Amino acid sequence: MSKGIAAVIGAGPAGFYATEQLLAAGFAVDLYDALPTPFGLVRAGVAPDHPKIKSVTRVYERAAARPGFRFFGGVVLGSDITRVELLERYHAVLYAVGTSSDNRLGVRGEDRPGSVPATEFVAWYNGHPDFADRVFDLTCSRAVVIGNGNVALDVARMLVLDPDELQVTDVADHALTPFRQASVREVVLLGRRGPAQAAFTNPELRELGELARADVVVDPAELELDEHSAAWLASDAASATARRNVELLREYAAREPAGKSHLIELRFLRSPVELIGEDEMGHVSGLRVAVNRLQPDGRGGLRAVASEARELIECGLVVRSIGYRGQPLPGVPFDERRGLIRNRAGRVTGEDGAHLPGEFAVGWIKRGPSGVIGTNKKDAAETVAHVLADAAAGALNQPRSGADAQEIEPWLAARVPGLVTWEGWSAIDAHEQQSGKPHGRPRVKVVRVPEMVAIAEGRVPAQSLSGPLGPAAVG
Repeated sequence: MSKGIAAVIGAGPAGFYATEQLLAAGFAVDLYDALPTPFGLVRAGVAPDHPKIKSVTRVYERAAARPGFRFFGGVVLGSDITRVELLERYHAVLYAVGTSSDNRLGVRGEDRPGSVPATEFVAWYNGHPDFADRVFDLTCSRAVVIGNGNVALDVARMLVLDPDELQVTDVADHALTPFRQASVREVVLLGRRGPAQAAFTNPELRELGELARADVVVDPAELELDEHSAAWLASDAASATARRNVELLREYAAREPAGKSHLIELRFLRSPVELIGEDEMGHVSGLRVAVNRLQPDGRGGLRAVASEARELIECGLVVRSIGYRGQPLPGVPFDERRGLIRNRAGRVTGEDGAHLPGEFAVGWIKRGPSGVIGTNKKDAAETVAHVLADAAAGALNQPRSGADAQEIEPWLAARVPGLVTWEGWSAIDAHEQQSGKPHGRPRVKVVRVPEMVAIAEGRVPAQSLSGPLGPAAVG
């Protein structure tokens, strides 16, 4: 017998792991997403040349095949449906909406043309419908990527990747021509702290050294560790990942450049001070940075402090990749300072700290943008454990009297004309894969919501969208 019915809002990794665990525990689960397509950042964030990472969707597909699962795509919480309406129908509501906005630099000139957030650039080349019509100017010779995480590495790599390598991936069609015509030959990757504090994972950093047409350049002087970093790296507190990152960077510093057509240079202990241009709001022509030093922060870590020294890096494109933050959902308690849903270990709490019955958070909107895809599985387990504990204690939300799970889909269909079920998504998925086969690609992504809905409803034959979709952005 079902323990109840839960709504999971957000069909990314965190949402799917929570769904899988709830189904296994005996709940029926309705998984919602604002887009007609599931998988969140696995579809719209993982770099196109990383198909092995994308294969995690097979795990999610197995969860979707379990009894008690339903998918409702194209449903926006706050406009199509409300939090109150969900609580009238579900014993538990789990928010798994991620952190979709970028952190800003907060420096002069940040809004100049040519200064862009990595969130939008990544969404554009991955075919997210909200960014399919964005135009990114890739005609400069040098780009700067600000950040020392895996997303920053992805952006740097994409800017120098051989277009022939991209051609066989699921990169959005509208991005292929701009990448092929791009003039970027050099990418400078900036880190605010030192090499020991870089947040790269080892495989991502190692991959830079395997690029077909780009050398990796690191000045040995950039790798001279301050006394605090050296002591930390030698201690038990340092992770194996951090130690290996420093080793890889030293290997790059010792390499002789092979004379490839492109290069990626890694610089550390640099913080943006100002983006400059020819006039007040002219296109970016350079980035002024402060040279930093590290000092203890009083909490066992190290913080970057700007010195008086300044450097100017000439460039025509600046991509900021300094972290994500969440956006509030209507009616759901939100911590503006942290950019997260207010919660305690996954239980959503009001300003007084009291748990709101039946409301939970999972994934990045719960803990912040950290870890890799698999990290969300453990995170989901913590939240689901609280759902189960509350269920056993009779402390979950109580839907309105007479609420019937069978009435939910007709209710949604009346509210959302373009509602997409799992069967509809399966039709989109098959369509994309079929469209990719003639070109030796895993899929050709559909990037227009009306076309997705038409395919989901069986109104578009599979062969009709086998070519490029939508207007191509110009490089």
